[in-house]
Amino acid sequence: MIASFIITFRETLEAALIVGIVLSYLSRTNNSNHNRVVYSGTALAIGASLLGAFIFNSLAGGFSGRAEEIFEGITMLIGALLLTTMIIWMMKQKNIAGELENRVSTKLTEAHMIGLFFLVFFAILREGIETVIFLQAASFAAEGASLSGAVLGIIAAMLLGYAIFLGSMKVNLKKFFNVTSILLILFAAGLVAHGVHELQEAHLVPIIIEHIWDINPAVASDGVYPLLHEKGYIGSIFKGLFGYNGNPSLIEVKSYIIYMISISIIWRTINKRKYSTA
Repeated sequence: MIASFIITFRETLEAALIVGIVLSYLSRTNNSNHNRVVYSGTALAIGASLLGAFIFNSLAGGFSGRAEEIFEGITMLIGALLLTTMIIWMMKQKNIAGELENRVSTKLTEAHMIGLFFLVFFAILREGIETVIFLQAASFAAEGASLSGAVLGIIAAMLLGYAIFLGSMKVNLKKFFNVTSILLILFAAGLVAHGVHELQEAHLVPIIIEHIWDINPAVASDGVYPLLHEKGYIGSIFKGLFGYNGNPSLIEVKSYIIYMISISIIWRTINKRKYSTA
């Protein structure tokens, strides 16, 4: 539930900020008569995202056995890749609002309403499709979807986005995105490890050492799992959020560590460049 909430909260807030920035710019430049173009682009993008979710879930339910393991493994790895590229892109941005306003200004100058429509449409559609893939990958990792967490994330993000643009709430968006980026990096690392695990189950990736440790003891006589068991209270939360595995293989652990080291190096490199050009 926590992973689903974070994913939809962040993605929905990004979409809400995009729409809010465009509408605010149109209002400041006395072009509010074009608001309907923004609303149309947003509505159709949401509809296209829901259609994509339906198709993706239908496809996901059509596999079994080894094909299912391959599909789940690839989905998790794609989800991790998209999360990583999204986070890296966000790291590199210095003035997202200014860049978006410049693009809107260009469309208005050209009197090209179709261009404004597609600018909004594809920006929102990207967030929607990413959310679909992230949530599906999260459900595979946690062995079950959490619709309630996803819905709560969407509602919370919409309320926060609305409050920000009304001016009734001041939020340090840079700190917000930094904190959620760290959580999503840990989540992405877990997806990488889980994806590798599924591909090992499908015999596409070698196991080498099946369990380098095992802290998944047998179920107690009263039927209650220990806290750190994958199905225990703490273990199940960590599994869904950070890719926790109580009995990982050697390749799983290596993939997790390599991913974390790689993203740390990228993060530090981007920060050094931003400070050197500031």
